[in-house]
Amino acid sequence: MSVIVNDTGFSIDDWTGSFISHADAAANDCDYAIDLPSDTAPDALTGLTNAPMIRIDFPSSADGRGFTLAAMLRRAGYKGRLRARGHVLADQYAMARRSGFDEVEIDDALATRQPEDQWLARADWQNHNYQARLRG
Repeated sequence: MSVIVNDTGFSIDDWTGSFISHADAAANDCDYAIDLPSDTAPDALTGLTNAPMIRIDFPSSADGRGFTLAAMLRRAGYKGRLRARGHVLADQYAMARRSGFDEVEIDDALATRQPEDQWLARADWQNHNYQARLRG
């Protein structure tokens, strides 16, 4: 099982469609979600602007390439649902949101080690950043 984390805390996954590997995706306009590995080449993102959901894998909490992919997708005009999946820690939630993710998918073991209150402590991500602290 997995837990979805968003600005309101833990929730269940409400996505009812399927997930397809980017390598198996046939078209840009589709009713399925696209799974992207963290090592996806930036030029492979160009045809994904109309997918309803993109899920980017985080194989390790030390692998930040997914944050870059999310920011690149948003700058390219992607308006769909963007989900980080895997080893994203509560401390990284604000960075995930700032880079363009709507939500984070974690496994039950991580949700047990880092309960909902730790994620909610970072849910006010728009006001807790370096620039906001400088502005006062």
